[in-house]
Amino acid sequence: MRIKDTYLIRLPHGADLLEVLTEQCRKRGVRVGFLSVIGAVQEATIGYYDQKDRLYRSRQISGGLEITSCMGNISLKDGTVMVHAHILLSDAGGKTYGGHLMSPTILFAGEALIQELEGEPLERKYDEVTGLFLWRNG
Repeated sequence: MRIKDTYLIRLPHGADLLEVLTEQCRKRGVRVGFLSVIGAVQEATIGYYDQKDRLYRSRQISGGLEITSCMGNISLKDGTVMVHAHILLSDAGGKTYGGHLMSPTILFAGEALIQELEGEPLERKYDEVTGLFLWRNG
């Protein structure tokens, strides 16, 4: 796949990061691609996949946090745009928190780079081995 288009987006204060990224992809018709985000959040919800119990567990983190890294991909699940992203955050003391980006994660300020790819979108389907919805093709 090749890059079809690139979007630089200022993310709105007070918005949910995952929701606004998903909405920006829908608005622009992005069905397959990659993204990265920098900025800060007021509070965050991050998660990890419990491989034994086969479910996502989440935790909330309060206080102003810097987004030191946030990257992910864009594909389809059940025909709908899905943003799958991981985030690394740091607090005022430099302690870091990382995991799967979940809602609600409330933005203080943010800037996103979305790269739309050419070609057929990647479709997520249930994988019996892991219990996850993974790319069927690609």
